[in-house]
Order: sequence, then structure tokens, then C-alpha cells
Amino acid sequence: MPAPRPSTPDARRDPRADERTPGARSAPGSLGLLGGGPPDAAAVVALVPPAVHAILDRLWSSGHAAYVVGGSLRDALLGGTPQDWDVTTDARPGRIQVLFPGSHYENRFGTVLVPAGAGEVVEVTTFRHDHRYRDHRRPDDVTFGDDLAGDLARRDFTVNALAWGRPARDARTELVDVSGGIDDLRAGILRAVGDPLERFDEDALRLMRGARLAAQLGFRLDPATESGMRHAAGLVRHVSQERIGQELRKMLRAREPSRGLRIMADTGILDGAIPELAEQRGVPQAKVPGMDCWEHTLWTVDAARRLRPADDGMALAALFHDAGKPRTMNAGHFIGHENAGAEIAERVLRRLAVPGKEIARITHLIRHHMFNYEPSWSDSAVRRLVQRVGPDALDDLLALREADNLGSGQRADEGHLIELRRRITEQQAQGFPLALRDLAVDGNDLQRELGLPPGPLVGALLERLLDAATGDPARNTYRQGILDARAWLPEMTQRVNARGRRRGASSDRSDPRA
Repeated sequence: MPAPRPSTPDARRDPRADERTPGARSAPGSLGLLGGGPPDAAAVVALVPPAVHAILDRLWSSGHAAYVVGGSLRDALLGGTPQDWDVTTDARPGRIQVLFPGSHYENRFGTVLVPAGAGEVVEVTTFRHDHRYRDHRRPDDVTFGDDLAGDLARRDFTVNALAWGRPARDARTELVDVSGGIDDLRAGILRAVGDPLERFDEDALRLMRGARLAAQLGFRLDPATESGMRHAAGLVRHVSQERIGQELRKMLRAREPSRGLRIMADTGILDGAIPELAEQRGVPQAKVPGMDCWEHTLWTVDAARRLRPADDGMALAALFHDAGKPRTMNAGHFIGHENAGAEIAERVLRRLAVPGKEIARITHLIRHHMFNYEPSWSDSAVRRLVQRVGPDALDDLLALREADNLGSGQRADEGHLIELRRRITEQQAQGFPLALRDLAVDGNDLQRELGLPPGPLVGALLERLLDAATGDPARNTYRQGILDARAWLPEMTQRVNARGRRRGASSDRSDPRA
């Protein structure tokens, strides 16, 4: 088995990866077990969870080579927290099932799901060689083998083509690196294994994964790998929208999502994956000099990630908040871009299989993000903002505005946001009706007191009562509500009747039988 390649730290590497992001360096300047000198293979044992080590022990004691491999090992070496551990072995799938009762094997790629306790499973995959990828996603055929080096050679990036373990006949574990992954981990470089074009042609999802890993790890792309991504960018259309959505969400959890998003845009991947976002490139706007709409979006997404580190919805709202600008641009203005952006976000997020409840929250924030508070606002104007946005969405909306401010090169609290928060808190403490259900008068009261039948007139009166009580909460009493409704009744009756006549005339014009 090839020995690990020697490597030296590269002081130029980016130290900004997030310690809370799976796979990121544990802290700026830290490289986990790779800090200096040859990696200590024996020290890896302390990083492998007991349940995973039990699987390795079972395979070794049964006469099989077995190794932990891929992203879990990469993350452990960097001092991060691996999320899922994968094992590779020369044992065939049937043999794995015999050794691990209760395991499941329902694919043709040699991956067996082995129970690891507490509802967890570990993927144990037989060494294999892949043959032809006609759909640019999965191999048409696989051949099981006994060669770890050959198995590692089929993997996507050098930092994922690492393995730790041993053959059955050896008592001593080893850290196996046949493609220079250790060097690249130390240097902060993401490099494809072998020929980049071949790797991306085999599986187009690797295009998205490469951009995402660069963001998560804080790595820069190897020039040949970046060139390969540019040439293969069009293949991303072979990736399902759901998988694109999954990779996008992972990317947005990085400390600097802009790193991955910028790679997607610069290589052309974004054009095929989410063309609605690519439209922002080159759209001018008067914010930071030289900054186009797309760069502003990238700054805003990074700011949202800092303000709300664990909030995927906020990051997605930041990503799409100005998606409507390219389609509403007119003489340097973007009138109505918030509504256009909400519509675009809803369409794209549904395509990416984002849950409907999350989409509703995101589009609501986008639709309302263009409020323009001034200290001259009356208390009733503050109350109307709360009423329009909804009290449950206010903190989110103000956080999105803070991210938007930071993305525009301003202070987070630009636009008197501190004062606005204070005034909102004051008005909420005093109390005022937010919806029809909060009125002291309901529809049954109006029907009884005014002798009205059920219908649109009752609804119109209630809406006007809500508007009046928002302007002056003291009017929200039963007595005042009935007095107001009685005084407005003639005028509101005329309005409702006129509205009904207009609808009727419009219906007649659209009916071909009219």
C-alpha cells in the first residue's frame, strides 16, 4: 500500500473556515492532526467513534481489509466534527451482511447499511471500480475489487480520497494517501482526483459539491480543477433540482457562503443550476462603487450567515431578496422588485424541493423587505407596519434589513433600526388590534345591532373598524365600534354595491355569450 505523501504547511491558506461547520478547521490557524510533521496514523484511532471502530474490528477479525474513508476522515484530520462515517472494505456485500445481521443492501454499488446503535447506520462499501457514466450521475456498471488504491482513485477530490485502517494481515493501522490529499489539506486547496474533466463528466453533482466544499472548508480551487469546472459547467443540468437544493443549503451553512456562490457564478455552474440568480450579474445599482446586484447579494448572504448562523431560511431570503431587480430595472430604479423577487423565490424554491412552510416564510420576508422607516413616522404608522408584517415575522424582517445594510457597505442599524425596534416594542406593550379577531366587535354583533344580513358589507365594515382602531387603539371598544359602523353604513353600502356592479360588468365583458 502506498505510504502517505510528505507535505508541508502552506502559510497562504485561508484561515477563515467556520469551526461550527462540519469539516471546517477547528479554529483559525489550526489543522488538527496535520499541524506539523508526518500525520500520526495511530492518533486517528481516538477520532473514530466506538461504534465505527467496532465495525472495523469485526471486519479485521474476520480476515478483511477495512478503512474509514472520505469526508469523515477529512473532517477529523482537520479537527472538525464528522457527521457521517463511511467504511470501505474488500469484503463483498453478501459477506458484509453475514458479518452484520440486520444490515441492508438494496443497491448495485456495493454499499451496505450497517446498524451502529441509537438509530444510526454506517455505510460499508466494497472496494470497487466504476465503469461509464452515461447519465453523468451514476456508473453504468461497477466491478468489485481487492485494491484500496484503485477504489480511492475513483473518488472526487483528493481531500476525500484518504483512508485510515489496515489490511487484515497487518496489526498496524496506516493513513493512506495516493493522490496528495494530505498536501492539499495543509495547503487549503481543493483538487480533483486525476483528470478534472473526467471526474466532472462522471458525476455532474461534483460541480456543486466542489463549490460547496470550497465554501465549507475555506479552500481555494486548484487552477486545473477550476478550469475543468468551467468546461463541464453545462453538465449540471443532469443533476436533479432536489439535489441542487440540498447542496445549496449545505453551502449556505458555510461561514462564507459567498465563496461557493462566487465559484458557481464564475464557472458558469449557476447558469445551469439556478439561472434566476445568475441574472443578477452585471445589474448595476448605486450602493458600493463597482458593486453589481450579484456582488451585493453575496455580501448580504454572508452577513445573514453571521447574524443568524443556524437559520437556513434567513440565508435563502438574503440570497433571493433582490432576485426581482433584473426584471424590474428601469432607468436605474427597481420599482416593485420585492414582489417580483418573492414570486421568483417561490418558483425556484419549489423547484429545489424546499418545504412549503419555509417557502412561505422566505417569500413573506422578501415581499416586505423594502419598508423605509423615518423618525417622522407616527405611532399609527409603526402599528401598521407591525400589522402588515405580522409580529412573528418582525425580528426576521429586521434581521434581513440588517444583512441588506451590511451587504450595501453600511452599518447594520442604518435606517434608524434601533429606534424602530424601540417604538415597535412600545406599541406592542400598549396593545392594539392586529387582525379582525382582535376587534371588540365581530360580524355577529354588526348583524344584530345594525340589522344586516351576512355578506360583503359586514366584512367591509369590519375592515374599516380595524383600520380605525389601528390609527387609534382607544376606539377598539364595543360601544365605539357600533357607533362608528352605524355612522359609516350609508357610505360603505354605496361602496360595496358599486364594487359588485363593477365585478358584474367585468364578468359580462369576459363572457363570450354576452
